[in-house]
Amino acid sequence: MFRVAILQYPIIWADKEANLRAAVRRIKRIKGKADLALLPEMFTTGFCTDRPELAETIDGRTIQVLQQTADLTGIAVCGSFICEDISTTHLNGSEQEQKTLYNRGFFLRPNGQPTFVDKAHLYAHSHEDKFFTAGNDRTVIDYKGVRMRLLICYDLRFPVWARNDMDNPYDLILVAANWPEIRIQYWDALIAARATENQCYICAANPVGDDGIGLHYNGHSVAYDTHLNPLVHFPNNQQGTRIAEFDIDKLHHFRQALPLWQDADRFQLL
Repeated sequence: MFRVAILQYPIIWADKEANLRAAVRRIKRIKGKADLALLPEMFTTGFCTDRPELAETIDGRTIQVLQQTADLTGIAVCGSFICEDISTTHLNGSEQEQKTLYNRGFFLRPNGQPTFVDKAHLYAHSHEDKFFTAGNDRTVIDYKGVRMRLLICYDLRFPVWARNDMDNPYDLILVAANWPEIRIQYWDALIAARATENQCYICAANPVGDDGIGLHYNGHSVAYDTHLNPLVHFPNNQQGTRIAEFDIDKLHHFRQALPLWQDADRFQLL
């Protein structure tokens, strides 16, 4: 069994230290009980899309602290944060720094190499596309014999992007999100759809509470098995940690007995 802990709780708007402490505290409580802890999208800040001063590099405090927590607890940690990439360009004989911001997903293995995946679809309605640069990486994360795709919030709406590739298949979709209550009906439908069409497990984390721009989040974090039975489901506005157990052998047997996903249309992303 592969055990994923879904962490559903309020995010304090733009307070990185308080949110980092809260996440670490919750992960430490489940030491020995889970293989992976799944955090919401932009878990240290909330969905801030106009605060570049909140950005960090992948060598910054957020990733350092989470990696230490993963090493200490033996639990891998997954989510996203505001990331700053710094590059140097040469112009007229002088060096200039260029900073690019990403909504960057992370998968931190205990005592192992991290994997980073940038959000591909930026939510223009909230001007996310003016703040971040989009990613274009469909990395499959392999950990403890489980192959996973990480989708970050709005990525969930795009089935071609999430398509289970027969040449590089995955077993489990992880979704880290900040999806408000006003659009929660689409969240519920899209999670089920992505699991169905890709014939895979899915596990999705969403926060609860109010953000700094007047939106309310009511959670609805969930994990489904291959028959769309909820392994874990959070009621409205409930905070806490729940653990979903995924039987990967059972999934592979299901796919062999009913290989629907292999009949999917093939697409080439440009």
